[in-house]
Amino acid sequence: MLKGIDHRLNAEVLHTLRAMGHGDALVIADANFPSDSVARATVRGALLRMETATAAEAVRAILSVLPLDTFVEDFAGRMEVVGAPEEIPPVQAEVQAEIDRAEGRPRPMVGIERFAFYDRAREAYAVIQTGERRFYGCFILRKGVIPPEGAA
Repeated sequence: MLKGIDHRLNAEVLHTLRAMGHGDALVIADANFPSDSVARATVRGALLRMETATAAEAVRAILSVLPLDTFVEDFAGRMEVVGAPEEIPPVQAEVQAEIDRAEGRPRPMVGIERFAFYDRAREAYAVIQTGERRFYGCFILRKGVIPPEGAA
């Protein structure tokens, strides 16, 4: 355990978040996502796990240390529901609430069609599989920057 660090962030996850650079993408996947095979195609090349966390709990922990990109529209994306791309299931509403809380204002995620999501996931820096069992608990977060002290 470390002071000030969410206990759900294990050493491998923390190492990966620290290693990522501005614009790198991180996939937060539910338990049904083909996480292992997709993770093999990523920069990290191996799957990370936060199996005891729901998607929202994982995102809350991650956003306690990871800044979101402010230069792009797709700073955060959600897998669209097949046949109902505008639908926001409860799992996605919970993650949206965590993003808004971390950002201190509403910042809506973009929707990503299911197969486009898989393609983007393979191009990500890393994949973290959560214990989320609800469908459509899959997200992509894009790392932002932390400005130097005193910078606006």
